[in-house]
Amino acid sequence: MAKILDGKAISAEIRAELKTRVSELAKEGVVPGLAVLLVGDDPASRSYVTAKERACEEAGIYSREVKLPSTASQDEIMDVVRGFNTDDQINGILVQLPLPDSAMEEAVIEAIDPDKDVDGFHPMNVGRMMMGLPAFVPCTPNGILHILKRSGIETSGAHVVVIGRSNIVGRPMVNLLSQKTELGNATVTMCHTRTKNMADFTRQADIVISAVGWPNTLTADMIKEGAVVIDVGVNRVEDDTKKRGYRLCGDVDFESVAEKASAITPVPGGVGPMTITMLLSNTVESAVRRHGAE
Repeated sequence: MAKILDGKAISAEIRAELKTRVSELAKEGVVPGLAVLLVGDDPASRSYVTAKERACEEAGIYSREVKLPSTASQDEIMDVVRGFNTDDQINGILVQLPLPDSAMEEAVIEAIDPDKDVDGFHPMNVGRMMMGLPAFVPCTPNGILHILKRSGIETSGAHVVVIGRSNIVGRPMVNLLSQKTELGNATVTMCHTRTKNMADFTRQADIVISAVGWPNTLTADMIKEGAVVIDVGVNRVEDDTKKRGYRLCGDVDFESVAEKASAITPVPGGVGPMTITMLLSNTVESAVRRHGAE
């Protein structure tokens, strides 16, 4: 049976370290600040924002939320972002995605000050990351790297297969794992919806990372004995035995894969908690850079 890679426990360790760091910064008169813009009434977005604000409070990070109706124009959204850009109390800016009108997203992200782009989505940060230069790294890929590191799973020389090619997880994951760094040095293969005979690739992998958002994307017959499996997916599946009428599951057929893998992340409680933790970490790092703190 696979070892469970407990993202919740690893996240708690890192948050405790961040809380100590924030306390030290406060003695220097520096209080990291995160601003969140929520547009519309999407329940999942509301839940994510609430969780992020709660995490800020626990770490001692100042947080501020601005909420706009789903009918807000691009100019109204931009005005809020520009206000955050020039506010010295704010070190990190988070525009909760998706926006009601997804056509606005590219322009809104590009309007964020790259030095406050703690989501790591601004083209300048993406470019710097691709070149191996200091940059804010997208939170989910960064969280995965830290799960692997703190679990003692070696990436150097490993063959990693990443399933998914999104700009949020798949593409940055491939880049970061292939870089010549402590958390990289892997040989990386990217698979996606147009990959033929995907199992031919995943069976070769020492580590498989699935980030496609589709249940049972990865089954036991698709991995080799002893592989490490990281499940990024969060999917709702109908389940009449549950009070809510559904249950959450990942991309991986957990029960069967856990019998064959050496280590696996659960859903929930795996990658998810790490994403918010890395957002806090980037916000603290932004405050340190901005104020030249020690």
